[in-house]
Amino acid sequence: MELALYHPTYGYYMRTGQDDSARRIGWDGDFYTSSDVHAVFGRLLGRQLQQIDQVLAYPTPLTIVEMGPGKGTLAQDILQSLSADASLLSRLRYVLVERSPAMQAAQQRTLSPWAQQAGLVTWVESLEALPADSVVGAFLSNELVDAFPVHRVRIMEGVAHELTVTYREGRFVEQTQPLRNPALQAYVRRLSDLGITLTEGQTADINLQALTWMKQVAGILAKGLVCTIDYGHTAQDLFGPERRNGTLLGYRHQMLSEDPYQAVGLQDLTAHIDFSALATAGEEAGLAVTGFTNQMSFLMSLGIEQELERWEPGSREYQAIVQLLRPEGMGRTFKILIQHKGIPAPTLEGLRFKPFFGSALTPTPARGTRQEASGRPPSSPSPLASSLLP
Repeated sequence: MELALYHPTYGYYMRTGQDDSARRIGWDGDFYTSSDVHAVFGRLLGRQLQQIDQVLAYPTPLTIVEMGPGKGTLAQDILQSLSADASLLSRLRYVLVERSPAMQAAQQRTLSPWAQQAGLVTWVESLEALPADSVVGAFLSNELVDAFPVHRVRIMEGVAHELTVTYREGRFVEQTQPLRNPALQAYVRRLSDLGITLTEGQTADINLQALTWMKQVAGILAKGLVCTIDYGHTAQDLFGPERRNGTLLGYRHQMLSEDPYQAVGLQDLTAHIDFSALATAGEEAGLAVTGFTNQMSFLMSLGIEQELERWEPGSREYQAIVQLLRPEGMGRTFKILIQHKGIPAPTLEGLRFKPFFGSALTPTPARGTRQEASGRPPSSPSPLASSLLP
């Protein structure tokens, strides 16, 4: 998966020229993200970042680190939103972490108006370029962690094995080997401690790199918040019987493929993430959980209904915004995990509506496995909420 996505010449995100990977993201590409759907997504994130600036007592500088920023569309919308606050903009340092030269070039084109302001927008190739305890502000990612390479574990005759890849007769094929990796063994034991048992024949996608990444982010953040937006689940949902074949998928021309060995380097590869593991890794590294919600509740908490009032129902803009909220799509599939460090637990606008029970990320077997409540705000729902919620 690492080679298929990031090989210097043939990797999906590293290709240049006519097949520039930057063209693969968006409505006409292989897949699209929430920031491609409508600029309101970035504007509302900007609103949340303004509150974070207030929580941090208006630091100089306020640093926002966006990791895996795609074409730069989200950064563009956030910067546009924050530009109305001259004081904040004068203190802002927006750092984009991007390893792909092709994607970095696309971001530079998108953000050229902002890059002309000295020190406002900068790029680094990896988190290693940022010193420990150097950031006061926020780390932000949107659909980053799902593209980290995963290990695949399958239960065979009651024993966990790892699926590996070999090349035979002109094609990539799977093979199995005993589960020898101590980190994978520990992960499977942790699932058992949570009351989660992988059944015979079940395949689980385990993202060890996500845990390393979370600890790395925690080490760089001196004071502030981490906001991770991605499609994924709590551990008991991710590794439940309804996902017994795992979640590793390919995307090409907005078509799904369950075969990662076709069109290698030409299709995106993703796997849903384990938010329970991210929360645990963060807590072990000093990041306390501020809150966990889904995209629908997050955006409604930040006032997306007021944004909708600007448009006629049925208009293209209206329908695009509603797509961000639909429970059967982006609204509940995408989750937001927010963590904090160096400050008391803040009360954030984006976490006003709580669709998950308090123990969702770290349940015990006695508490059962039900995770998501209706997401209905505590007050009377608006007509939009009534139309979207069951």
